[in-house]
Amino acid sequence: MSQGYRELTTFRLAIALAEEVHSAVRQWPSFERWTVGIQLVRATDSIGANIAEAYGRWHRRDQRQRLYVARGSLYETEYWLTRAAAYGLVAPDVIDRAGEVGKTLSGLINAHARRD
Repeated sequence: MSQGYRELTTFRLAIALAEEVHSAVRQWPSFERWTVGIQLVRATDSIGANIAEAYGRWHRRDQRQRLYVARGSLYETEYWLTRAAAYGLVAPDVIDRAGEVGKTLSGLINAHARRD
């Protein structure tokens, strides 16, 4: 793996989602920002951070583990987005964008596993 993670569709989608979530949470009322919002922002930011970290690891097993952590963060993001949508804080289509990140991340993990 190289520093080319910035060019990955998965990474770019994760960053776009994180930016969208961050902008939305900034507009929420204080209670929602400090409860759901902080959890959501942290989980969403963690997706891209773990993809980047995977590309900085030397051993394939470590790289794959970071990608799995990114997927875990994605699932957490989807959970918090579902809660936020239920509270009327985000549009349900944001969850669909998280799903797109998930599809591309699964493809990245599968492609990485095939190289072993």
